[in-house]
Amino acid sequence: MTALLQARGLGKRFGGLQALSDVGFDIRAGEIYGLIGPNGAGKTTLFNVLTGLYAPDAGVCLFDGRPLLGRKPHEVARAGLARTFQNIRLFANLSAIENVMIGRHARTRAGVLGAVLRTRAQRAEEAAIEAHARRLLDYVGIGARANDIARALSYGDQRRLEIARALATEPRLLALDEPAAGMNASETRVLRGLIEKIRADGITVLLIEHDMKLVMGLCDRVLVLEYGKVLAMGTPAAVQRDPRVIEAYLGAGATQEAAGTPAGSEGGPAAGGKGMAAPSGDVPAGPGAAP
Repeated sequence: MTALLQARGLGKRFGGLQALSDVGFDIRAGEIYGLIGPNGAGKTTLFNVLTGLYAPDAGVCLFDGRPLLGRKPHEVARAGLARTFQNIRLFANLSAIENVMIGRHARTRAGVLGAVLRTRAQRAEEAAIEAHARRLLDYVGIGARANDIARALSYGDQRRLEIARALATEPRLLALDEPAAGMNASETRVLRGLIEKIRADGITVLLIEHDMKLVMGLCDRVLVLEYGKVLAMGTPAAVQRDPRVIEAYLGAGATQEAAGTPAGSEGGPAAGGKGMAAPSGDVPAGPGAAP
């Protein structure tokens, strides 16, 4: 299968903190690719490098065979890579449909003159944008809330609105930064169905998520970061069994529990751990900020 995105040797430093170090991976067209790791592992920093918010200090990245690094965020969006954010970033006082229409700007053609003069071409394009935005709201399941102010939507609906806005750019790769954060079990099931539908419609998905049950049940392959470095990568089953991953999540000694030693028995993991759910997904963690 062809690699849609290829990253090699990515590095990013903030003063004395090496947030990313020699990170490399491939994302194949048509797959759901998971990105996990303890809090502070560098997951969101990697997203920000890929989408043009941060300039990397080292490395190369190709998107569909073309250099990606060094582009501005709007250029990355035009190239076909769209994202959502860990913290919801909607225009709170605009309606749901207006938020999606704004996301469509990367694919519009009418300029300032057309908007001022309200030319026939500009009016036709605006009508097409509104119609497309309504279809996207229906697609993510909140079409009935099209005219509601964004801040009046439920948390789960705001998450889905962010996804609709990202889809308005017609991405080939959709990067989702903790889309299930703060969702209850019912909302998470709806989200999983939506992500599966997005992939079925031909869009590749890159997913940062702390809900290990969601990640392990949804992703084709998973990349694990720890302290800005690649700890492991592979299929969900292989990553779940990797002793290094188990230790990163639960602390030293946790590999014995994975091998069958009951928790709390001699040799089992110490209380505490590193702030994320076990790879088995039985104890989903709450949202946490990654640099």
